[in-house]
Parts: sequence; structure tokens; C-alpha cells
Amino acid sequence: MNIKFKKIWQWLGFSLITIALIITTHNVAFADIPPSYKNLKYPPLPEIKLPEYERYQLSNGMVIYLMEDRRLPLISGNAIIRTGTRFDPSSQVGLGDLTGDLIRLGGTKNHTPEQLNSILEQKASAIETSIDTASGSASFTSLSYDLDTVFSLFAEVLQNPIFDEQQFNLQLTKYQGAIARRNDDPGQIAGREFAKLIYGDNSPYANTIEYKTLNNISREDLVKFYSNYIRPENIILGIVGDFDRTQMKSLIAKTFGNWQVKNPYSPAEITSVKQEKIGGIYIVDQPQLTQSNILLGHLSGKLDDPNYGTLSVINGILNGFGGRLYNEIRSTQGLAYSVYGVWRGNYDYPGVFVAGGQTKSETTAQFITSMIAEIERLRTQPITEEELNYAKDSILNSFVFQFQDPSQTLSRLMTYEYFGYPNDFIFKYQKAVKNTTIEDVLRVAQEYLHPEKIVTLVVGNKEVVKQDLANLHQKIISVDVTIPEFSS
Repeated sequence: MNIKFKKIWQWLGFSLITIALIITTHNVAFADIPPSYKNLKYPPLPEIKLPEYERYQLSNGMVIYLMEDRRLPLISGNAIIRTGTRFDPSSQVGLGDLTGDLIRLGGTKNHTPEQLNSILEQKASAIETSIDTASGSASFTSLSYDLDTVFSLFAEVLQNPIFDEQQFNLQLTKYQGAIARRNDDPGQIAGREFAKLIYGDNSPYANTIEYKTLNNISREDLVKFYSNYIRPENIILGIVGDFDRTQMKSLIAKTFGNWQVKNPYSPAEITSVKQEKIGGIYIVDQPQLTQSNILLGHLSGKLDDPNYGTLSVINGILNGFGGRLYNEIRSTQGLAYSVYGVWRGNYDYPGVFVAGGQTKSETTAQFITSMIAEIERLRTQPITEEELNYAKDSILNSFVFQFQDPSQTLSRLMTYEYFGYPNDFIFKYQKAVKNTTIEDVLRVAQEYLHPEKIVTLVVGNKEVVKQDLANLHQKIISVDVTIPEFSS
């Protein structure tokens, strides 16, 4: 055999061996790939542990949480304040909101609003205050080397606000403008009016700010609200970031240690809650709309409910891309692009079970009927093992995102203390989700979901939807959302 043919045979032999190896490796690799994503196996999630932190209390009653995080030269702090807009007198709805805004925006004894803004802008820092339904908040962010300046201003804002008259009038004007625009968004209308149906028009959990309630509020009313509620014994302050703990404790003692409030504290009672309306279909007529914005539901409970873990699993079964509402009402029936149903608890007063979505006007009744049918199915038929695992895995696999940042963890610990929850509440909740069974879901759905108590709100074109809604054989009531005339 000449040399030329010998090289050709050698090359062919090498090529055949290479091809054989590729085919073998290819087959082995494909043999390891599961035929479906459902067969994928994942290692167990690592145990989540709380970062190290310190809790202590000043002699004036102020509670402090400290958590070091040296990854970036940043420091942030947040104070939870024992107050809330739910303590507004019924004739002065908006008092808490305005007070929360003006603590920061109204300037201090040593700095005008403009001076505060200028200093913080130069330092690329921020100080914010607000008052929500069940608590108040004061926060700051700062570069670590600007901490002394920013923290001093933060303490000044909390302890010595002056509620500048010009800023007070400016905020009043903004609130009046918000009233004038409040019917521009059908989603906002639905949320506002649904809360009234559940809690009642005069409930602090459904009150809306009106021109007449703003007219009853003076700058002096803000000063009184502040002096009653913003005091050291009502504050839990948490600080996280790039600091030395010993130096931080010294700074806190210097800025807050001598803060004393002489006037006596008179806490308001937390209003009890019961469901205002039972059953019925309520319509807010918006004739310009071509689709209906729908909410339906009833009063629920608090987060410390012993079945909270199972209720979360029920939420998972109803919601998401693999949930029943998405599969049936969006994918199968094509009634809505977004649809949901959620049991929502609050920390210290009952929340709501609410389901909803948007659908074209002509399918409003069908949407409502389908939603109720899915709630009934959950109460009367056991779920499948696949549904249970999907819901539990969705919750448990996302659990790690509750601990992405130390500030998240610290805020949660402070919130638990504020509302009287154990500091391991989230881990007890995690365990409850893991232990939920198919039988638990059926039992809890029957106990907590009440179709006979469901109240339904439709924001849409009344002329188009009223005939279809009449076929549901429920009482239909019109809701007037006319904005009262402005009076100065």
C-alpha cells in the first residue's frame, strides 16, 4: 500500500473513532435529561439564618435595633411610630396624613424646609416621614461618612418639627387636587369603594379625605397630633449599614437619649371591625368605560390566625400562571388578562378575602359567575397532589427573597415587635406551609371562604352590564361617587 492511501486510511479510522465517541457521549448526555420539566430534581434549599443584630432600649423607652452590613459605604435607618391615620377624628380625616407629611416637609426649629432640602441634596441623602393606617414611619439614608450630619438632622426632624404654615397650605392644596382627580382611575375607584362596602363608610379603615374634613384641620391640630403620638416610648428605631456598633450607640445616646416628652400620652382605642354589607352587587356607573373593573369578597382575619399557612397555600392554588383562576378564567374562558383571588390578613385588624380583575362590559356577569364557581369548587372538591405541591413550592422557593437584604430582615423584626408577634413568626409560617395537606386545604377553604357573604362591586358602564347582572338574581345597588363641590 503506498504512503498516500495509508494516510487516507489512518485519517478515516481516526474520524470514525471520533464520531463514535461523540455519538456515545451525546447519547449518555441525553439519557440524563428528564423528559419533562416536571421531572426535574432540585437539591433542598439551604437553611435561612438571621444576620447578627442587637436590640436594646434607651431610658426614655425608645427601642433600638442595630445590624451591621459593611458591603457598601451606606447607612439607612427606619423608625416605626405607634400612631396611625385610624386615630383621625371622623370630622378631620386627613389629619394623620398631613401630620406625617409635614413632620419632614414643614422644617425644624433650626432649619427651614429649604435648608433641609439643600443639605440633604448636597449629601445625596434623604429623610422621609409619613403616617399610614396603623403606624407612622420616619427614615433616613446616608453615605457612611456623612452619618453625623444626616443623623443629627434626622433626630431634629423627629424631635423639633415646626409645621411651617406655608408648607401646610401647600400640602392642603395638593390634597384638594387629589380629591378632584380621584375618579380618574377606575381601579382606584374600585379599591376605595370596595373598602367602604366591607368596613363601612365611617370606618377608619375606609374613610376618604374630603374637602370638608380638610377644612376642619388647622396647623395647630397637626401640632397636637404630633405631640400626642410622636414620643420616644412610641418609637422603634432600626439602623443597618456600614457603621461601628459602639460608635453608633454613642451617637444614638447623644441625639435621642435626652429626648423627653412632658405632656401625658392618651392613646386612642383601636376600632373594632365587622363586615358592613353582606351580599349584593354594587355598581359605580362610568359610562365612558368599555370594560368592567370588578372586586368581590368579604372580611377575612389577621396574620396571627392559626391557619395562615394553609390560607397562603390556598392563595397559591388560586393565583399565578399555574393557578386555577389563571387557567380557567383567563386561558380557558378568555374573560380577563389579569385575574386574582387572595386571602389578605392584617397584623392587628381583619383584612379581606378579595378576588377580581377586568373584563369587557358584555362579559361582566360571566366573569362574576366564574369567579364564584372557582371559590365553590375549592370549598367542595379536594385539590390534587400536583396543585398542592405547586402552591407549596411556589411559596417555599420564594422564601429566600424575604432575606435578600439585611434591611428587609431588620424591618420585619421591628414590625413583629410593634404588633406583638414573635420574632420567629416567619419561620413558624414557613413550617405551617410545609405541613399543609390536601385535607387542610379543603377544611380551611370551607371554614374561611363564604360565598354567601361575598359583596360584589362593578365599576363600569351600567347601561351595558345591568341586564346581564340582573340574571344573577342579586340585589343591584348604585354607588354614587360624585365629588362634592370644593369650598375653601
